[in-house]
Amino acid sequence: MTSADLETRYRSYLDTLNERRLDDLVHYVQDELSYNGETMTRRQYQDLIAADITAIPDLIFDAEILIASVDHVACRLVFNCTPQHEFLGFSPNGERLCFAEHVFYRFRDGRIAAVWSLIDRPAIEAQLRASNKMASTGVASKESI
Repeated sequence: MTSADLETRYRSYLDTLNERRLDDLVHYVQDELSYNGETMTRRQYQDLIAADITAIPDLIFDAEILIASVDHVACRLVFNCTPQHEFLGFSPNGERLCFAEHVFYRFRDGRIAAVWSLIDRPAIEAQLRASNKMASTGVASKESI
């Protein structure tokens, strides 16, 4: 698979997530994969994504930066969303959040075999703290400006 083919394949995978066609992950994810060093089945991976979508119904996977090379993809995903339920240990407050995930994938036979993901948790925490402070005091903190 060329780098251009891999990029197209990855963008198709993101479309599948954004269109909530999680059963179609069979076409994009190996039966067994590694996620941040932990072995899991495709069903477990699908369940992780489904839980995120349940917590954040307006979650859209937006590739801001994408580099594909032979069998690896590196991507900066940006999320601009309004969580409705607890996610990543954070309790939502009804405010819109913007944060990034830096994620790397290894593909085997055209399907994801390994994922390394790092979510910008400090950005989420700072936004929640700032909006909670503003709600309690009526004054925007420097973090929210």
